[in-house]
Amino acid sequence: MSRRTNGFLVVLAVLSVLSVPLAMRPVEGADERLERAIRRGTEFLLGDQNRNGSWGSATNTKDLNIYAPVPGAHHAFRSAVTALCLSALLEQTPTEDERIGRAIDRGEAWMLKELPRLRRATPDALYNVWGHAYALTALAQLHAYRQGDAERQKRLRDLMKLQVKRLGDYESVDGGWGYYDFRYRTRKPTSDSTSFTTATVLLGLKDAEAVGIAAPGKLVQRAIDSILRQQKPDGSYLYGEYLKWRPVMGINRPGGSLGRTQACNLALRVWGDARITDELIEAWLRRLVVRNGWLDMGRKRPIPHESHLQVAGYFYYYGHYYAARCIDELPPPRRGPHQRALAGVILPLQEKDGTWWDYPLYNYHRQYGTAFAVMTLLRCRPVEEPGSRP
Repeated sequence: MSRRTNGFLVVLAVLSVLSVPLAMRPVEGADERLERAIRRGTEFLLGDQNRNGSWGSATNTKDLNIYAPVPGAHHAFRSAVTALCLSALLEQTPTEDERIGRAIDRGEAWMLKELPRLRRATPDALYNVWGHAYALTALAQLHAYRQGDAERQKRLRDLMKLQVKRLGDYESVDGGWGYYDFRYRTRKPTSDSTSFTTATVLLGLKDAEAVGIAAPGKLVQRAIDSILRQQKPDGSYLYGEYLKWRPVMGINRPGGSLGRTQACNLALRVWGDARITDELIEAWLRRLVVRNGWLDMGRKRPIPHESHLQVAGYFYYYGHYYAARCIDELPPPRRGPHQRALAGVILPLQEKDGTWWDYPLYNYHRQYGTAFAVMTLLRCRPVEEPGSRP
């Protein structure tokens, strides 16, 4: 069967799932295929952890490597990937699997040691903002995990405060965050903020706020304003502010925005934007599934933005992860069809070794892809009783 025919059948299957009334869904328990995929992904994460407690490395290079000045860029990549892998394990606690507990302990030790020295790699490469953002979420989860250990929780809160300070240091002069400064390479970055980077940071800041670590109000508001400046009337978002005069460029059209609209919508919603309604979230969840081909055509391509609508491969699992978090924003009775549809997209893409990956990035892609996919599938577990999920 050709890939085109197979893709057409997948779309028909998804549309049929979306049309199934909630009352017709089975509630006998989590689908075994879903649970098996989560277990296989988790096994990979447990087996792939570095001896020092981190995940990922600067190996597996190719002829075309993404710009990554050493050593700072790889410290940033490893920090972000380690935070994501820790989150994927922490979201499965409490658990009887002692290996998960040991992996969390080792990952936490690495974070406590290495995050304080996370900085921009060079004046023009600010990959560290991803490390700070994902670290905030992982540290907030660790804070809950260490309930009852006041001393450990204090160390985690102190480290979270440092991440918030660093994000203030590396904020763009225009508000929000980008990961390159190709303008003037100044101490205060003159980078053009990108919508999805800013959304990711805002979500990390919200997670920190939940454990009492508040970011400066002006820092948050400038970031929100940055995303709003990139929000288009059709509900899509510009890739970055530097493209504001090219709103119909492929990457800025709805198909090109599929991988970042979910994160941007979620960030605005959790920071109080009442215009991001349940209906809007559901509309974009449906678009993500039905129009998934725009993202899928870019998956695994080695050159960023070489695919149709200039989609880059690394948006694939990122976009689906934030879609899953958007589902969590919906009332439990409205989640089921979206959970099933999203699981139907992710499950067939698991590799033979239990991983998921979307863009060849040194030796970080299987780790971050698997972490994103596992956390996505965890949110696709059926809700048997209304209100049983937070």
